[in-house]
Amino acid sequence: MSGVRVLVGTRKGAFVLRSDGLRKDWDVSGPFFGGWEMYHIKGSPVDPNRIYASQTTSWFGQLIQRSNDGGVTWEPVGNQFNYDGVPGTHQWYDGTPHPWEFARVWHLEPSLTDPDAVLAGVEDAALFQSTDGGQIWSELSGLRNQDSGPSWQPGAGGMCLHSIIVSPKDPDRIFVAISSAGAFRTDDGGKSWRPINKGLHSEGIPDEDAEVGHCVHHITMHPSKPDTLFMQKHWDVMRTDNAGDSWVEISGNLPTDFGFAIDVHAHEPETVYVVPIKSDSEHYPLDGQLRVYRSRSGGNEWEPLTKGLPQSNCYVDVLRDAMSVDSLDRCGLYFGTTGGQVYASNDEGDSWEAIVRDLPAVLSVEVQTLA
Repeated sequence: MSGVRVLVGTRKGAFVLRSDGLRKDWDVSGPFFGGWEMYHIKGSPVDPNRIYASQTTSWFGQLIQRSNDGGVTWEPVGNQFNYDGVPGTHQWYDGTPHPWEFARVWHLEPSLTDPDAVLAGVEDAALFQSTDGGQIWSELSGLRNQDSGPSWQPGAGGMCLHSIIVSPKDPDRIFVAISSAGAFRTDDGGKSWRPINKGLHSEGIPDEDAEVGHCVHHITMHPSKPDTLFMQKHWDVMRTDNAGDSWVEISGNLPTDFGFAIDVHAHEPETVYVVPIKSDSEHYPLDGQLRVYRSRSGGNEWEPLTKGLPQSNCYVDVLRDAMSVDSLDRCGLYFGTTGGQVYASNDEGDSWEAIVRDLPAVLSVEVQTLA
């Protein structure tokens, strides 16, 4: 019977959850790297035993860890991330130039075809690649040197490159999102980039329709429709059907369209999931009711999914990389909270249960479907 492995990154270490295809009983191992912030952990789609992890602390800096046995054992791999050429600058909050800095790796995106190839999105916003299993990293500096680069400014969480999507139909087409610059696309493998933010509107910036300056929280794609992307923005849930050339709002009847996480059903490219949060100052569910919202129409029409989720006195957040889906016949969904719960649904979101509780605050959740 096939099974699943859920990789959980928290503020104080990493955890690996395993279950068979029924997804009812779970084995929990960890913490790995106890006391370290694990911003993201993700496995190779080619070799599920190859897993990459981003490990950081303010005291000791940033490390990349790699597992070759499905998360049982780990080893540090090459950890030299240097911005190419002469360091650039960006404009700080007061308008003065500020050096580009390397703080941490926010997101790791293993290749769809090669277990030794992986992309890394970092803070300050840059994109790195490794082709030797993480030993050597080189910057795809065309992004940081894009014309709008000097005008990028950090969001509340820092100027982080947090979303990376490689088109399954064209490996030279890569989408990234940066807080708070916006979304960008390359069609030549990272040599050149352009902003893809037409249709985004953000109050609080000098030009709410500007080419850059939008606080994109997360983007996602279904592999069968590589020109269709869904976006959770600081406010607004958005959709594009032309690879980001233009976006339309699909918030529809959501009770609030602020949030971080967004994902797509494994087999239904028009079924989308979000977790609305009350506001940009109150990062918890509206009325203390934790609800996942599902649209089966690609947006605009949303239904609350509440069975098994706390519907009173719940004041947790679900962060941008803390939701994932498996690809079993009946799609399973998983998300983690800042309260340390990981919730799972083995019926496409109709019902939920906490498969583990009382972890440190969850930063990321990724699921692997195992043969």
